[in-house]
Amino acid sequence: MATINDVARAAGVSPSTVSYVLSGRRPISAQTRERVQAAIAELGFHPHAGARALASSRTNVLALVVPLRTDVNVPVIMQFATAVVTASRTHNHDVLLLTKDEGTAGLERVAHSTMVDALIVMDVERDDVRLQALRKLKQPSVLIGLPEDPAGIACVDLDFEAAAAQALRHLAWHGHRKIALVGPSPAVYKRGTTYAERFLTGFTDASAALDLETMTHPCEPDREGVRACLADIDAQLPGVTALVVHNEEALRMVLEEVQAGGRRVPADISVVAICPRDVALNMPLPLTSVDIPAHDVGGLAVETAMRLLDGRPIEPVRLLPPTLVERESTARPAG
Repeated sequence: MATINDVARAAGVSPSTVSYVLSGRRPISAQTRERVQAAIAELGFHPHAGARALASSRTNVLALVVPLRTDVNVPVIMQFATAVVTASRTHNHDVLLLTKDEGTAGLERVAHSTMVDALIVMDVERDDVRLQALRKLKQPSVLIGLPEDPAGIACVDLDFEAAAAQALRHLAWHGHRKIALVGPSPAVYKRGTTYAERFLTGFTDASAALDLETMTHPCEPDREGVRACLADIDAQLPGVTALVVHNEEALRMVLEEVQAGGRRVPADISVVAICPRDVALNMPLPLTSVDIPAHDVGGLAVETAMRLLDGRPIEPVRLLPPTLVERESTARPAG
């Protein structure tokens, strides 16, 4: 395995010059930098992570805190994780994965042991108990989500209130007046998970502004839960002509149960899904959807963390505008 001395000999410089090229702590001429980088590539040299951390006060590692529970859609969560890992590699950083069930103890453990340069935290709740601990850490933190009080911590996410309003405006434009929201499971609302609360707020506000007749219903992501949800919607909002489904795990079952009840999509009932693009395209018919842009949100979280590490200015809260794509699941109501 090549060493820093091997690189120095190949490039005709001192080992300290190689170290300065790697750390960027001193200005090095472009010609010398190119010779060193060429020698590194030729020899396949990889600096020792511990030595690099000591030299630069950086570990080149980001922590990503993800939820892994029975009531989360793991494939969607992994889209965010993949986006964070991919973006981190463009900044020469690796990613340490933590699970949310470690709570504040996990955050403090990796921070106090200087294992990571910054933390990116998912599955944010309204009054998240981790916020107080994050504010005390010397490492910067970025939330993928928006708590009630985000003071002192950077936040990035989709604008879920705007996403709900966009879905309702699209259905109203098609002529729908009776619309129901099939929401996440009751546990998601009970925890105060903010993406669900913000979507619910946006749905309610837009319904009032558009003078629509609507209702909202949480939905357990299993066959029995979906059937009960749809039965309640039909009982409480007779003549419903459109559904907004904000529940990726229940989405396919919603379509199957609607069809089993004798209704066709979109001839008898229109459906707008709130989900990643690939999920909308892999249903029995391509669904009109508001995209959950995991790639963009994950990349923005990493870019925000890098700016904080470099002391560059950031926007404390960045909410990405939603994008609705019409496909084959929405049309004018029958009659």
